[in-house]
Formats: sequence, structure tokens, C-alpha cells
Amino acid sequence: MSEHPVISFENVTVRFEGRPILDDVNFALHSGEFMYLIGPTGAGKSSFLKLIYRDIVPASGTVRVADQDVTTLKNRRVPYLRRNLGIVFQDFQLLPDRNVYENVAFALEVTGARRNFIKQRVLEVLSMVGLSHRKLAMPDDLSGGEQQRVVIARSLANEPRILLADEPTGNLDPDTSRDIMELLQQINNRGMAVLMVTHHYDLVREYPARTVKINRGRLVELNPDQVGV
Repeated sequence: MSEHPVISFENVTVRFEGRPILDDVNFALHSGEFMYLIGPTGAGKSSFLKLIYRDIVPASGTVRVADQDVTTLKNRRVPYLRRNLGIVFQDFQLLPDRNVYENVAFALEVTGARRNFIKQRVLEVLSMVGLSHRKLAMPDDLSGGEQQRVVIARSLANEPRILLADEPTGNLDPDTSRDIMELLQQINNRGMAVLMVTHHYDLVREYPARTVKINRGRLVELNPDQVGV
């Protein structure tokens, strides 16, 4: 793991209707690091992620992502920032009228990538997540675990530096959740930084990594063995 942070917050405060959701938060995720972000519903986990992909900006403080000051970033540069981020959501958000290959290819088509590169890269990431044999399947024909693997493949298509996983096991059964966790760890072992938001504390204990909790607007680091105990 590199000591160079790929995400950093310096004295970041976010307010909603005058109330601080995040209050003077300092944080760093380093290249090659795997980290969990936990906290109760409404604690500010979604706001935390939105700061990273520049859906919101803080009331005060500085957010840096992939060597860019997100706080002062011009709107026209936001799409380029997001190419450094792979984002995995709980509810999949696959295009229902496109097959697995086309869903992954779409992430590259919107960036203007060449057709030959798109074909090569889509097949690479589908192989990476173990879905080469399902490339022509439609989303409705996939299990929940397979759908999440497609989402992960799509998030990797642009070779991001950072993977943000927002409750990636939230809609999955325990065995499938473990499969997804092992896949995320494999991705991390290739050198990609992973920040995973989760409320599945049993997974945090089973796959221990650095863990931070949002508690009353502040960030607290926890021992994974003590999470949810």
C-alpha cells in the first residue's frame, strides 16, 4: 500500500438544513488500501460518497480525489474526475434492454473509446469477474450475484484508480455476499483502492480491514473485531 492518498478530506463540514451532517472531518484513503465506512442510517454515509464523486461540495474544508481539488473543480471537469472512480451501487442500475456485454460497453462508449478497445476491455473485465460465459444474457436472466458482478465489471471498464462500493451486498444472500467480498478483495489485491459502505457487520469481521464509522458527524476509527459487538 502506498502512503500517497488517493482521497483526502481536510476539515470537511457538510450541513443539511443548518445541521452538520459531517463536522470538521479529516480522512485519507491510500492507494491500494481497502477500507469500510459504516454508521447508522442517516449518519452521512451517502453525503460522504457524494463529496468524493462531486455530487455535492462541502460547506467548508477541502476534498481531494486522484490529485484533484474537488472542492474548486469546474463543473465541466467533473466527468473527467469520475473516470478515476468506479462506483458500485446496491440496486445494480443495469440497463434492462441491453445484455451484459452492452451494459459494460456503455461505460466506455460514453467516453468516446474506440470500438476495438471497447471489445477488448469489456471481455477483459467480464473475465475478471467470472462472467465471460454470460456476456449475451439479459439482466432479467441473471441472479442477484451475477447482476452485481456485471455492475462491478462496468465500474472497472475505465480502469479507475478507486472503487466506491455502496452497500454492494445489501440485496444479496450471505453466500453470494461472500462471493462478492472475495471478488472485491481480488480487485484490491491488484492495487486498486476500495472504499466500501456497509451495514453488514458480520462481513466486516469476516473480512477485516481498516474500518471508520460516522458517529454524530465525526469520523471514528474502529477495530473490525469489535464492529457490531
